[in-house]
Amino acid sequence: MSAFKILYAEDDETLAFLTKDNLEQQGYEVVHCADGNSCLESFSKGGFDICILDIMLPKRDGFEIATEIRKTNLDVPIIFLSAKTLKEDRIKGLRLGADDYLVKPFSIEELLLKIEIFLKRSQKNKTPEKTYSVGKFQFDPRNYTLLQDDEKITLTQREAELLQFFLDNKNVVLKREEILKALWGDDDYFMGRSLDVFISRLRKILANEPIAIENLHGIGFRFSC
Repeated sequence: MSAFKILYAEDDETLAFLTKDNLEQQGYEVVHCADGNSCLESFSKGGFDICILDIMLPKRDGFEIATEIRKTNLDVPIIFLSAKTLKEDRIKGLRLGADDYLVKPFSIEELLLKIEIFLKRSQKNKTPEKTYSVGKFQFDPRNYTLLQDDEKITLTQREAELLQFFLDNKNVVLKREEILKALWGDDDYFMGRSLDVFISRLRKILANEPIAIENLHGIGFRFSC
């Protein structure tokens, strides 16, 4: 039986009951909240290994909840659930520091797979990791930071994971689907667009450093430094 604890925010009573029941059958401990305020109150008590947040919630929506969570916790995985299918909503969620975005109706099998992937990754991230030299910076992937004397840049979890993946594969041609499956566990169209957003942000952050993220049209990317 798993000891992992899930914070689950969903205001649809029927969906919440079915999802919570399925998760508990898999051995997860699930704390369900029906609105944004009670969700944040529960999270403040600590002990959660992953958060599953509906976006359209009473009182405070999922985006607001994720923003508050990321102010105090950069590590806990966050999965958004939403009936919204707009690309902009997916990208907004990922920019707030979420790890994934599932569109309703979703299959419980897919949700369980995502949970398993992100829990494994978060447990791995709890082990000590090496630091990397990136131009003038020392990159600490565990704390998502680029450090140089008094200068400190804090990355999102996804930016840090992407930068570490590039650094572990310097000067190697990486196919888009290879990157997507390694970081997101999927290679669909929307995840591909999100990858482009994060690569663009890394380029801006490291614009003055001797690094290059080369776009190989129709293939993928090559990172060099």
